[in-house]
Amino acid sequence: MASLLISRRLISRSSIRPSSTSHARWLATKPPSKNSPAKGSGSSSNPPKSQSSTPPNDPPPPPTPTNGTESTEPSTPTPSPSSLSLDFSPLPPATPSSLDTEGRTGAKSAKDSLSSIEKRRRAMSRMLLALMGLGSVAGVFYMGREWEDGERRGKDLKLAGRWERTTTRLSELTDVFSKPQWTELLPPPMPPPHQKPYTLLLSMDDLVITSTWDRATGWRTAKRPGIDYFLAYMSQFYEIVIFTTQPHYTAEPVLMQLDKYQFYITYRLYKEATRLKDGKVVKDLSYLNRDLSKVIILDTHPEHVETHPDNAIVMNPWKGDFKTGKELIGLIPFLESIAFYKTEDVRPILRAYKGKDIAVEYAKKEAEQKERFLAEWRAKGGGRNATSTLSFSSLFGGRDPLTSPSQTLTEPLTYLEQERRKAQAQYRAEQKYITENQAELDRTLQEDRERQMKEMGGGSLFGWVAGMTGMAPPGPGGAQPGGAGGEAQGGASGVSGSAANTIANASAGAGAGKEKV
Repeated sequence: MASLLISRRLISRSSIRPSSTSHARWLATKPPSKNSPAKGSGSSSNPPKSQSSTPPNDPPPPPTPTNGTESTEPSTPTPSPSSLSLDFSPLPPATPSSLDTEGRTGAKSAKDSLSSIEKRRRAMSRMLLALMGLGSVAGVFYMGREWEDGERRGKDLKLAGRWERTTTRLSELTDVFSKPQWTELLPPPMPPPHQKPYTLLLSMDDLVITSTWDRATGWRTAKRPGIDYFLAYMSQFYEIVIFTTQPHYTAEPVLMQLDKYQFYITYRLYKEATRLKDGKVVKDLSYLNRDLSKVIILDTHPEHVETHPDNAIVMNPWKGDFKTGKELIGLIPFLESIAFYKTEDVRPILRAYKGKDIAVEYAKKEAEQKERFLAEWRAKGGGRNATSTLSFSSLFGGRDPLTSPSQTLTEPLTYLEQERRKAQAQYRAEQKYITENQAELDRTLQEDRERQMKEMGGGSLFGWVAGMTGMAPPGPGGAQPGGAGGEAQGGASGVSGSAANTIANASAGAGAGKEKV
C-alpha cells in the first residue's frame, strides 16, 4: 500500500506541475493513435519499470475521476499537430458576403473622395495642359507663314508649302547647337587694291604650333620652324585667317605671341565658328563669306574639311620634331605660284595634287617648265645676242636687280622667278622697317592695350561686363567718351585701329625700301 501511495503522488505531481519544455514538446509531438496501446498500460507484455527510473519525456494523460463514473460533458477533440503552430498570421480579408452578413454602418467610404485642394490642383493641371496644347498648335501654324524679307537669303524658295516652311523653321531652332554662331564668319571683302585676291586658312593645333603637358612643367607650346617667315611672306598674296577648334580664351594668348604686331594674321576664327556634323567638329567654308574659288585651307585632320575637300590641303600633324617641321615651308613655291599666275579657281589644281606630296611634285613640274623655257630660248638663238637684252637701268651704269651677275649674259629668268624675286625684296623691306621702328611699334602696341583696359573699366568686374555688353564706361562728369574704332563683323577677330595705321605705315616704308633695292 505504501508503494502505491508514493507512485500516485508522483503521478499527480508530474501531471499538476509539468515543465514548460515538456508542454512545448508535447504540442509538437504527434499523439499516439487510438488503436495503439498506451504507454505503460497493463496489457503490454513488457514488465513495468521500477519506480526509481526516470520519468518519460511525454507528459502523462490527465487523471481519471476517482468516483469511477464517466463525465457527462462532451469531450473536446484533440487538434492535429499540423494545425498547431507558434507563428501568427493575419486574418484573411473579409469577403463581401461576410460584410453583408455583418451589416453596414451607413458611413461613406473616403477611399475615392478628394479634398478641395486636390480638386483645384487637378483642375489647374488640366487647364495648363490645354493651354500648352493650344499654344503648340498656334506656334506650328505661325511658323508656316510666308518667308519674310530677311529669311529669303540662303533658302530654297521652292519650299512654298506651309508644312515645308514649318519644318524648316523648326530645324533652325536646333541649329544653335550644331551650326556656327554667325551666318557670315568674316566681314565683307574690302575694295581693291586693299583686299588680297586669295584667302588662306590655317589650322593652329599640330600645324602652326604644338602643345605638350607633363607634371613637372605643365603646358608647353612650341612654334613650328619657319612659321614666322611663312606668315610674313605669304601675307603679301593671301588674306591669312587662323581657323582653330580651340575656344577663344585658350587660343587668343597663343596667337598674340605668334603675331605680336598683328601684321600678318588678318582674322581669327575659334571654336564658335565651327559646326557639328554627325558628332564631329567641321569647318564649314560655306559660312566664310568669301568666294570659295579663291579659298585654300590647310589642316591636319581630314574630318575638319570633309564639307569642302576640294579646297583643302591635309598635312601630317607636327608633334614637335624639327626634322619634319619644314613641310609647311616646302608649300611656299606652290602657294605663291597660284598668286603669281592669278588662278581663277584653285579647286581643280588642289584636286590634281590630292594624295601627293605637293612640295615634291610641284618642284618637279617647275623644273620641267624651266627646261622647256630654256629650250625655247636656245631654239630662238638665245645667248648669241644676249647683250641686246639689257635693261633700262643698265644703260646708265646700273644693274638689273632681277638678274644675277652670272645670268646677265647667259640664261634669262622665268616669269615665276622674276615675280619671286620681287616678293623676296618686298619681304626684306618689310622686315627692315619693323627692325628699325620696333620701339615705335612697341609703344603703339602698349597704348592700344592701355586704351582697351580703360574701355573695360580698368580691369574691374563692372567694366568687364560693360565691355562685353557694348556699354562704354562713363567719362569725367558722367559724359560718354567718343566712339572707338569699329570691330570686325561676324565671328572674326580683326585688327585694331592703331595697328591698322601701323600696318599702313609699314607698307609705305616697305615701298620706299623697295625703291632703294
